[in-house]
Amino acid sequence: MTDSLPANHPLDAVNLAMEAASIALALARRVPAPLRPVADQLIRAVSSVPANLAEGHGRTGRDRLHHWRIAYASAKEADIHLRLLLGAGAVDAGQASTALELLDRSRGATWRLLHPPAR
Repeated sequence: MTDSLPANHPLDAVNLAMEAASIALALARRVPAPLRPVADQLIRAVSSVPANLAEGHGRTGRDRLHHWRIAYASAKEADIHLRLLLGAGAVDAGQASTALELLDRSRGATWRLLHPPAR
């Protein structure tokens, strides 16, 4: 984790998603006008990931899993929007790569929440 966001949530997936979101949101703010709709979609998707992970953490049963599934899918969506902007040359490649790696790690942690090992 970078020094910009301290790990302050009990779920690693939330902390990873928060860090990815902070980078992606900063990138989205600088996207040129013709690609603004893609940046807006990125903003919504990447913001949804930590929000749904955190909300799911406060829920139980199927409601918890529902929020975690939304977070997982939103991370996949954010990944695609960020890759589209990267492919168009609209965002910094190094920062986008970092955000993509953090999103991937957050998805992995979320997958493990959704599929705990059998006991």
